[in-house]
Amino acid sequence: MNRTRHLTAALIAVLMFTPAALSSGAYGDPDPPVVVVTSRQDGPYQAVVSGIQRSLRESGLARPIEVHSIQLEPDEAMDALRLARQQRGHPILTIGSVATRAALESPGDAPIIACMVVDSHELRGAENATGVLLDFPLETQLEWIRKFSPESRTIGVVYNPGENDDEIRAARKIAKRLGLELIAREVHRPQDLPDALDDLSREADLLWGVTDQMVLSRQTAQAILLFSFRHRIPFSGLSASWVKAGALYALDRDYEDLGAQCGEMATQVLGGRRATSIPPATPRKVLYALNLRTAEHLKIDLPPDLVRDADMVFR
Repeated sequence: MNRTRHLTAALIAVLMFTPAALSSGAYGDPDPPVVVVTSRQDGPYQAVVSGIQRSLRESGLARPIEVHSIQLEPDEAMDALRLARQQRGHPILTIGSVATRAALESPGDAPIIACMVVDSHELRGAENATGVLLDFPLETQLEWIRKFSPESRTIGVVYNPGENDDEIRAARKIAKRLGLELIAREVHRPQDLPDALDDLSREADLLWGVTDQMVLSRQTAQAILLFSFRHRIPFSGLSASWVKAGALYALDRDYEDLGAQCGEMATQVLGGRRATSIPPATPRKVLYALNLRTAEHLKIDLPPDLVRDADMVFR
């Protein structure tokens, strides 16, 4: 039954969000449609599109919205993207890293508003782009560690310096200000992970997961979660799927609100503001998932309000 509902929802989304092929005349109009290009078409991406639509509608804009999925219609999506990039002053909204990179690499000077982007450097280095990043600020992440594990004082983290060196340096300073000590171990290749974790087992009170394509992946998930269980060191995961697999908790986003944030930026650009004058933002709503089985195994007594206010609870 659940599978049938999901397939039906996906079909409805495609019918709603996949417009007819664009004509060159449409983009010659003084008020062309707002083009949205998504990397994928599954749940979070659809929620972002819904938030964009709601935000633009509430702003009073009568512009039509055309949504293209690189996953479902790669050729049409790329054609729409190339055409839209030539429309100076009319923003393109991208959802996900694949769509954002494609927009940034397309010739043209139309402003880009990106959503669900992991690497902030991509936006900050672009000439006419801004958007909403996927990760929460480091300070927010570390403050939530204190809520879930107030007894923890030493926070362990494994990371690839080629990807996260700047973030870890910044996190050390923030942790110190919060009365925490960050113990970081570099992982230059996946084979280095077991030794790095073993080293942390003697010092860390909690293992903090940071977005890192090399260190935290499907291939390394089992090793990290087994480390957490065997050493009774809670792991702060990256998403609800990590929590379902055994992480103690993970912060999550309100994806429709992420879309609304991007829609608000688009409204400002349509009103004449340059995209680069709008600083990249982070998610303004914090949701979280938690695993009560993991808490019981680790002998962690979570406050009732943390359990009550969780967006998702695994028991």
